Amino acid sequence: MNSQTLYAEGKGSIEVQLTPDEALALTGVEFNGNHKIKTEAQRKIRNAFEKKFDFNAAER
Repeated sequence: MNSQTLYAEGKGSIEVQLTPDEALALTGVEFNGNHKIKTEAQRKIRNAFEKKFDFNAAER
């Protein structure tokens, strides 16, 4: 991500619920060419970040 990111208090955590298959896909396990599993896991993580952190905030 190329935009400026402001984190709450410099650090934070997010919670993302992944299926076991999604978690495995993020570690590099492939599911017979089904890239949708990994893509869905990445989408969930990206959405959680966007909800937690303001990526469009002006620099402090």
